[in-house]
Amino acid sequence: MHGAVFLIEFGGILFALGLLGRFAGRLRFSPIPLYLLAGLAFGEGGLLPLGASEEFVAVGAEIGVVLLLLMLGLEYTASDLVANLKTQYPAGAVDFALNAPPGAAMALLLGWGPVAAVVLAGVTWISSSGVIAKVLGDLGRVGNRETPVILGILVLEDLAMAVYLPVVTALLAGAGLAAGSVTLAVSLSVAGLVLFVAVRFGRTVSRFVSSDDPEKLLLVVLGLTLLVAGIAQQLQVSAAVGAFLVGIALSGEVAEGAHALLSPLRDLFAAVFFVFFGLHTNPADIPPVLVPALLLAVVTAATKIATGYWAARRAGVSARGRWRTGGALVARGEFSIVIAGLAVTAGVQPDLGPLATAYVLILVVVGPLTARFTEPLGVAFAALRAGSRPRKAELAREP
Repeated sequence: MHGAVFLIEFGGILFALGLLGRFAGRLRFSPIPLYLLAGLAFGEGGLLPLGASEEFVAVGAEIGVVLLLLMLGLEYTASDLVANLKTQYPAGAVDFALNAPPGAAMALLLGWGPVAAVVLAGVTWISSSGVIAKVLGDLGRVGNRETPVILGILVLEDLAMAVYLPVVTALLAGAGLAAGSVTLAVSLSVAGLVLFVAVRFGRTVSRFVSSDDPEKLLLVVLGLTLLVAGIAQQLQVSAAVGAFLVGIALSGEVAEGAHALLSPLRDLFAAVFFVFFGLHTNPADIPPVLVPALLLAVVTAATKIATGYWAARRAGVSARGRWRTGGALVARGEFSIVIAGLAVTAGVQPDLGPLATAYVLILVVVGPLTARFTEPLGVAFAALRAGSRPRKAELAREP
């Protein structure tokens, strides 16, 4: 009976997610907010609370995080990452300086303490690579002059996660300064080692993993990723960082083949992950944090636009491209939920999960709109300012 209930519940979840995904696709919209709403509906306090399948959904959510980071790592080679670090690190520094402090300040103003401040800083700092990539494709901007600037900022954020996630993991575990320093040192050492191996011996690693049989390639890559992610988590580094580093180490035809094979699995388990996060958020807990979430969304949308504008101007992009860059970076999504999910699991602050859910829901909806309309609004505003300057000068000359 228990098995039958599990199949009914989990099958119903997947069926509902499929319908929501189709609906979002017709609207050319990210399905992430719909998945989060589905989680709210299936969770405690929702319309149809789950019972038998919740434990399996939790395991699926962990796999979803691992696959999200693996696929992200497959997008980049070690040489790409090193080149981005050398050329665009000032943009990464500005990105952090403008977008992390609002989250930290909000947590402190709400009286949540320093650990929650570090977590919420990450939530507001990191843009959604998945949503942004989809929006750029939908708007036909993949070949635009400003697109490398956008991708460069996203790559730097992804690299920063290799340092940030172990720090957060140590803080959430209640580790002291010494233990936290050891954890960070281990994480940086592993990351550095993987990058070195990927640069010097990437072809050798890829040949070892490579297989002409798609089934064997899928099993080897997925098995290796889960193995490394599990070892990383056992060392209190981060399963997500371990998966990201595996993706970086693979290159060439192996990376392309693994990407094609794992994309459907990534989409499946990522959807389960967003549902799982929603399951742990009571819909009744969202209204009390809606005002702080809305305030954070307004402030950090503006800071992301400023980040993109500055980075694009530094790269010599035209004024229109600068506005497009800023508007494209506004969306938050999978990384923000991953970071908040760590805190929710650790039981740091009960209201952090609802706040992060509301915040992501707002910006994952607003992000595609800012990507589309920031440029014309910015150009109109600039023209208005330019038109008002001569008029001010004339008034100053009048007796």
